[in-house]
Amino acid sequence: MSSEPDIALLAAAITEPARAAILVHLLDGRSWTATELKDAAGIRASTASAHLQKLLSCGLIKVSPSGRHRYFRLANVEIAKLVELLQCFAPARPPVTPGERRCSAALRKCRMCYDHLAGRLGVAIAETMVQNQWLTEEEPWFRLTDAGAAALSRLSIAPSAGRTCTDWSERKFHLAGALGARLAQCFLERRFVVRVQAGRALRITATGWEALERDFGFSKWTLERLGT
Repeated sequence: MSSEPDIALLAAAITEPARAAILVHLLDGRSWTATELKDAAGIRASTASAHLQKLLSCGLIKVSPSGRHRYFRLANVEIAKLVELLQCFAPARPPVTPGERRCSAALRKCRMCYDHLAGRLGVAIAETMVQNQWLTEEEPWFRLTDAGAAALSRLSIAPSAGRTCTDWSERKFHLAGALGARLAQCFLERRFVVRVQAGRALRITATGWEALERDFGFSKWTLERLGT
């Protein structure tokens, strides 16, 4: 009998459709109740309980009780990276309804990838920071330069380690790691971006467009050209 890690067991836990939908929903970096997750996966409460238990037993998610509810979240950033990487290799699933098309477009434009910005906005920010010589790309790292540290200090973002993360919709790198997380936190706290309902999509606000042009030097056209 082999003593190697049981990849098949992990893969089976991840690839069941309802469990995969739950993991993808948790990629927004927040904690959700079982009721919210069953709605996201389109399953019944009793079925959701069994799926959540399976994900817990495989160490893919964690749970925290709070009052009458239990809140589920991804176990750690490594699990988030694994799910996002699988999305890069997975075949595209074309949206069918107008609502699905709107949701798909919003996710591709700007979304949370666990704790950092992704989609066209995330890619455009990373590319702009490299072009401005604020970052140097040394895969799997993004190294912050002195010029980058000075630029980000204007947003009260402390220097920290950055990491490359392959964007599943753009097939390019966006900024992850501690630096990516701090940048996303800054954008959310200053309401440069706001969450769209209960999903992972983010909307760039008018204040956000002003900040992007002022602090990063790019406009709506810079972002939209990546979608062509």
